[in-house]
Amino acid sequence: MKTIKVVAAIIRDRDRIFATQRGYGEYKDGWEFPGGKVEPRETPQEALVREIKEELDAEIVVGDLLTTVEYDYPTFHLSMDCFWATLVEGSKMKLLEHEAAKWLTLDELDGVEWLPADIKVVESINRYTKITILKRC
Repeated sequence: MKTIKVVAAIIRDRDRIFATQRGYGEYKDGWEFPGGKVEPRETPQEALVREIKEELDAEIVVGDLLTTVEYDYPTFHLSMDCFWATLVEGSKMKLLEHEAAKWLTLDELDGVEWLPADIKVVESINRYTKITILKRC
C-alpha cells in the first residue's frame, strides 16, 4: 500500500483551534486540520509553512509536534505529523481550497464530522489539554 506523508497545523488562538472543511475529492465535506503533502527535500515544518500559505494565504509559526498519526485509508496509508501552530501577528486567513472553516473551542471539537485520521488528532488534543490542566493544579 502506498504511503502518503503529510503535515497538519493545529492552529491555536487562546482556547480555540482552527478547523477546515474539505471542498473537493473523495472526502469532500469532511472536517480536517489544514496542511498537506511534504515535498522532497522539505522538512515537515517547511512543508507546513508552505501549505498554510497555499491553502489559507496566511503565515504561521510552527510549534512543537503534537502527534504523528498513522492511518490506513482504503487505497493508501497516511502518515501525518501534526504540529501546534500560531498565526503570525497581523496575518489573516483566506479560504483558497476549503469549503468552510471555523474556530472551535475544546468543548466544540467533537461537534464536527472529522475525517478518520483527524479524529486521532482530536484525541491527542484532548489528551494534551487534560495533561496540561493537571500539571497546573
